[in-house]
Amino acid sequence: MVALSSPGLGFLVNKAYAQSVRVVPEGNRYRSQPKIPYASARRTSASKSSYDAKFNKVLGVLKRDRRLMSSIKRVAKRYKIDPIHIIGSIVGEHTYNYDTLDSAQSYYVKALAYAGIRFEFELDGEQVEDFVKRPQFDRCRKDHVQKSSDRRWSCYEQVWNSRFRGKRVDGTKYPSKNFNEAFFQPLYSGQSFGLGQLSPLTVLKMTDRVARQSNFRKLKSTNPEAVYKATMDPNQSLHYMAAIIRDAIDAYKSVGKVDISKNPGLTATLYNLGDPWSRAAKFRRSGKSWPRENYYGWLVNDRIEDLNALL
Repeated sequence: MVALSSPGLGFLVNKAYAQSVRVVPEGNRYRSQPKIPYASARRTSASKSSYDAKFNKVLGVLKRDRRLMSSIKRVAKRYKIDPIHIIGSIVGEHTYNYDTLDSAQSYYVKALAYAGIRFEFELDGEQVEDFVKRPQFDRCRKDHVQKSSDRRWSCYEQVWNSRFRGKRVDGTKYPSKNFNEAFFQPLYSGQSFGLGQLSPLTVLKMTDRVARQSNFRKLKSTNPEAVYKATMDPNQSLHYMAAIIRDAIDAYKSVGKVDISKNPGLTATLYNLGDPWSRAAKFRRSGKSWPRENYYGWLVNDRIEDLNALL
């Protein structure tokens, strides 16, 4: 019997693992762009613009802002991802999910403005940290869940959706809103903010990973000002963007047994959709050859030459 610590066995196990993970080819699996959601079309129409105009505008901003491009490259290196993944996510967000990107500088200004505002992450006067102490959230207090900010906040989100969202509980009727909308929108009705269009909930999920790979402190929901600063200040938000992308790559490699790191359209798709670990598991069960891009990721792959030119 060979000991588990045997170097030879370790080599064989690593080799077998490496062989079991397939690299997703570059490009799109769909020949034509999947349908764009109505909400995106409505926003673009309301701004009297077009997708091509918005794409070209954000491309122009990135082309002019060498400081921002330098930061993107530096952060991408720290998280061991190709900077094209961050660029693709920025372009996708500002082409489809936001009016347009005028300049990165505007986000620095907004981050400073938010720093002087006092607010809470709460619902009807009850802070989220107190709300999740209810017995319905008992499974989220297990040690293995609490050790990870991603697992912890994902668990809270799942319990909210299954036990509270749109339901009457102990005589109280709760709004039919997602967890982020219900507790983390004290300033505006929008769901996401900043260069990467991050939500406060997503930032809280990624705080452990960012703290491990950067010099930023872990964020807490009891300090909403710091959370909003992380969403708005490009000096911080780029780290959270990179962490989200790194997490998606890790999820599909670990659970889906495919390496999506060579396909920016797929990482952009997951950046847009979220929940990469569940999606990776669903892909593995589906038996499909390769994961597929959505409308947002399709654009990134379709215009990859334009994006690569920025680098």
